[in-house]
Amino acid sequence: MKSINTLEAPQAIGPYVQAKQVGNMLYTSGQIPLDKNGNLAGEDIKTQTHQVMKNLLAILEEAGTDTNHVIKTTCFLSDMNNFVAFNEIYGSYFKDAFPARSCVQVARLPRDVLVEVEAIALISSI
Repeated sequence: MKSINTLEAPQAIGPYVQAKQVGNMLYTSGQIPLDKNGNLAGEDIKTQTHQVMKNLLAILEEAGTDTNHVIKTTCFLSDMNNFVAFNEIYGSYFKDAFPARSCVQVARLPRDVLVEVEAIALISSI
């Protein structure tokens, strides 16, 4: 088991790591819309979703994989009324194949952000 960490995504704000690699599988922690310096990226769902996906891309890249190898995501929204706008941005990051996905509304997210996404991916280089 190996911890994955990149400076191109925000550092963990608690007792966890950005991702764990187990064999050829990668499990990311949930990413919220903080930039790599820990600053909140925007106040609207589209801007926040772009930042979340950029964070996930940075972690995937650090682990040697990409969105084409994402098997499953779990998406958390603070308001399901943001689903259509979230879905538009989220979908644009998957070019060849969409992963399996769960998307739920939650009562509250860290730092009162609008969205959080975690992923499970295959690392094909192993």
